Amino acid sequence: MIHYQITPSDPKAHLFFVKMTLDSVKKGQTFWLPSWLPGSYMVRDFCRNIIGINCVDAHNQQIVMTQTDKQTWIIDQDAERITLSYQVYAWDLSVRSAHLDSTHGFFNGSSVFLAAKGLEHSEHSVTINKPTDASLENWRLATAMTRTLGQHFEFGSFSAESYDELIDHPVEMGDFTSHTFEANGIPHDIVLTGRHYCDLDRLSADLKKICEYQLNLFNNDKIFDRYLFLTTVLGNGFGGLEHRASTALVCSRSDLPTVGMQDMTKGYQTYLSLCSHEYFHNWNVKRIKPKEFTPYQLKQESYTKQLWAYEGITSYYDDLITYLSGTVTKDNYLKALSKTFTRVYRGSGRFKQTLRDSSFNAWTKFYKQDENAANAIVSYYTKGAIFALYLDLTIRKETANQHSINDVMQALWEDFGSKGIGTLENSHQQIVEKLLERNCDDIFAYLDKTDDIPVEPLLKEFGVQFELRSNNGSSDTGGGKITGNTIDFGAKYKTADFGISILAVLANSAAHKAGLSAGDKLIAIDNLQTTSDFEKQLQLFTVGQSIPLHWFRRDELMTGKLEIKAASLDTVSLHLADETLNKNWLN
Repeated sequence: MIHYQITPSDPKAHLFFVKMTLDSVKKGQTFWLPSWLPGSYMVRDFCRNIIGINCVDAHNQQIVMTQTDKQTWIIDQDAERITLSYQVYAWDLSVRSAHLDSTHGFFNGSSVFLAAKGLEHSEHSVTINKPTDASLENWRLATAMTRTLGQHFEFGSFSAESYDELIDHPVEMGDFTSHTFEANGIPHDIVLTGRHYCDLDRLSADLKKICEYQLNLFNNDKIFDRYLFLTTVLGNGFGGLEHRASTALVCSRSDLPTVGMQDMTKGYQTYLSLCSHEYFHNWNVKRIKPKEFTPYQLKQESYTKQLWAYEGITSYYDDLITYLSGTVTKDNYLKALSKTFTRVYRGSGRFKQTLRDSSFNAWTKFYKQDENAANAIVSYYTKGAIFALYLDLTIRKETANQHSINDVMQALWEDFGSKGIGTLENSHQQIVEKLLERNCDDIFAYLDKTDDIPVEPLLKEFGVQFELRSNNGSSDTGGGKITGNTIDFGAKYKTADFGISILAVLANSAAHKAGLSAGDKLIAIDNLQTTSDFEKQLQLFTVGQSIPLHWFRRDELMTGKLEIKAASLDTVSLHLADETLNKNWLN
């Protein structure tokens, strides 16, 4: 057994102290730390946060360790027992690595626990110690890891059957709020860290519906004994990462429902969709996964062309299940789906990158987006969700609604996920071909095309009107109707102290042809100071006019001409047109 102790030793300095004990070590034993963690496809080099690694034997005699690369160390002698000790700097307030201060502590095991090469499949245990600072005596601990010592929500000892399992149970500690509900008889814990005003009864009732719908979709196979929603509540934040029996989330305080709130706010619907998304990952990517991820290669990138299926299909289901489970209305669901379409249609990158290429290059493009991203890449989340919708409606149409994408997911679970077998690039197509009893190259060709996926006629057959319109300004994310915006600037920007700062410029837009670039500070339009009401300023002009612009690039004053163009058709609104037809999809 490999045993760890981890202690929040100095919250004010953001330091965890880790000890790792291992018996019967031979010369040449290698220790390593992952470069990335499953579900977040970017090399993060967690090793940069390790401080002062040290090794001693059972008699407290120093043992020499040689570092061979950025994340690997080797023992230079045999030893009956060794203890490695080191500190971990934890100041990443996200779902990906570790964070520690006087308000709470959080970590993913991949960022704090060294692995012993060759022993990754051995049993691992960990003792998580309470901070010694008296002001933190009310801290509790939440994790889905198997407990061996201590009561629920107490600090104590835990075990894992392998290193992969050890690092797949994030840990939250602090003076958090907790609430428990049951879904199909399985306890589910909500853990909220940070100041909030959440109506936990309403949140529990809504999450119960979402979880039970998904459990039933996958035949209620019991894949965990308990599940945790670990949420860090901030003034402004959003994010999530799936794990095998829990999820780590970040949300804005305003996203949570408050006591007495009757309506479904945009923020709350977004939070429920996030929870739905990460919960669906319990099956789709945690257990049903690409062959390239069985097992994960955590010291370097693991490439796959299948992320369109694992994130795209999940992104289709997350909003859909909030409706089908009865937590949001059909109208609100169609607005959410409209936003998904809009996010895709606002980028010309969809004409340059295919879904399979987007999946394969997640490491260097999707997870390392820059100011040119909208012009160069497409998201396998959003366009993948549109492809999943196209697949679902096609199956329903061709089988007279006897089958749907649900049958695809259930077959994937039975044939791959429940058996621990990774999917191949053609696995999804083969399942669909069995359902439709025909060759499906025509459907799956859209994974290798940069064409827009032809969903509009299918939506019409299922009672939904697809409208492609111009946007109503920067706050218009899709859904709704046009309200009069007629001018297309073609750049993302934010208000600056004097003028506006350009964040990104869309290819072939008016801003592009005027000469503006990301980082420029636009100070004047038509020889008048640019203000925070820049969108209103633009509406004063008419299509075809040529307007002088002045801006700073670095410290150089530049000028150009803005050719006023009509607003692009880049915004999607979906509306229910025929309830009878729609029942064949959203029943």
